[in-house]
Amino acid sequence: MTDDVTGETCQWQGWREATERALYGPGGFYLRPEGPAGHFRTSVHASALFAGAVARLLGEVAEELGTAGVDLVDVGAGRGELLTAVLAATAGTALDVRAYAVERAARPAGLDERIVWTDRLPEPGSVRGLLFANEWLDNVPVDVAEADATGVARYVEVRADGTERLAAPVAGPDAEWLARWWPLREPGARAEIGRTRDAAWAAAVRSLAAGRAVAVDYGHVRDARPPFGTLTGFRDGREVPPVPDGGCDVTAHVAVDACAAAGGGDGGADPEGTELVFQREALHRLGVSGGRPPLSMASADPAGYVRALASAGEAAELTARGGLGDFHWLVQRVGPAAG
Repeated sequence: MTDDVTGETCQWQGWREATERALYGPGGFYLRPEGPAGHFRTSVHASALFAGAVARLLGEVAEELGTAGVDLVDVGAGRGELLTAVLAATAGTALDVRAYAVERAARPAGLDERIVWTDRLPEPGSVRGLLFANEWLDNVPVDVAEADATGVARYVEVRADGTERLAAPVAGPDAEWLARWWPLREPGARAEIGRTRDAAWAAAVRSLAAGRAVAVDYGHVRDARPPFGTLTGFRDGREVPPVPDGGCDVTAHVAVDACAAAGGGDGGADPEGTELVFQREALHRLGVSGGRPPLSMASADPAGYVRALASAGEAAELTARGGLGDFHWLVQRVGPAAG
């Protein structure tokens, strides 16, 4: 397609601006009624065991804070599935959960009235409890850089039909970020510039007066960055080319170590209370195990055996290598719960 073609596909934009429009602009992908669950399975959709683990984590945080009244903030809440399940899991316990959904889509009909629905992060220092962001940061739009034939890092611009071109050299804070977190050493190498995600995560952590902030996402660290980036699309459960026309998800893995540094710097988290682990380890600690029930249970309690077997299968999916178990959990502590 030539530059003189009229229409929206002619408008060159940086990937951050194009993704913002495609995901969150009028008719954007994430504002559609079906929500993320209509296109892909997150850990929340895969099994109620995930919400049970979050409920146990919330209980740990409440115990650290010495209170039964605790906030649970779900950032990137989809259609409220996680909060709904956690409220069900904590019913009848001593926990008094104040639930907040942070989501740019409209509040879904029929949602539990106890859930406060908002399109923005809580005010700084207003949350005492757990802030949980499951697959949020990967959908915070980022600019993309590529090293040209001479090795100069340049912004990548894109049209709504997915056509790309190299634009101006990366400069200023973006260039500083690349130098620190994702140096482009060879012509053709690409990176997603994670400054917007760092800022978003720092703001999320700042909302805590005390407690923990947890980000769960596919990610990478400086010593193992993918040489050509991870920008991709998803639609109807399948990976597709990342075309910013509103017809598919546009996502990229998260530079989780950069976000950790931002949360411990501008976010105010305790550096000693920061941890980065894979989901399989995090869920194992919270009691989610893929171990099969003993075969003897099949004769002693057939129905219980079938239930335990199903639970083991769901746990195995949540913790599988090469799948959901490879998600990173970035955990940062703030205030009296730190240390």
